Amino acid sequence: MPQDNKQDIKAIIFQLNDEEFAISVQQVSGIERMQHITRVPQTASFVKGVINLRGVVTPIIDLRKRFGLDAAEFTDSTRMIIVYMDEMEVGLIVDAAYDVIDIPEEAVEPAPEVVGAVDVDYIEGVAKLEDRLLILLNLNNVLTDEEVRALKTVEG
Repeated sequence: MPQDNKQDIKAIIFQLNDEEFAISVQQVSGIERMQHITRVPQTASFVKGVINLRGVVTPIIDLRKRFGLDAAEFTDSTRMIIVYMDEMEVGLIVDAAYDVIDIPEEAVEPAPEVVGAVDVDYIEGVAKLEDRLLILLNLNNVLTDEEVRALKTVEG
């Protein structure tokens, strides 16, 4: 039998503004329910603040604000996806977080010039799965280097 070198991408699916996004599970350390967020003065508008997550001060980013989407009320399905970003943990507030799925590598296409309201820099590609279109997020481009440095000062 010939070896198939194709690699499936194991990804967590989440929702923002009726769009479905995916992040590689390798970058995710957990999914948390919403909890009290302590506001930190003089941070970027999309930085909601920090939480104490198992003894670690973790910066929290509102992805809706980061992507320039309209604000939405938090609901029972609102979640914080805790991701590794530049050697620190950061929480991303999303409308809902779903299951982990395997995305076949051949289902992924390069990012088109424009995908809804999300800046193309954040997008690694788009996956077509049956009747779903998933936007694969490139976490390294969600924040600029300067914003990451600012978050590290918040993290302490």
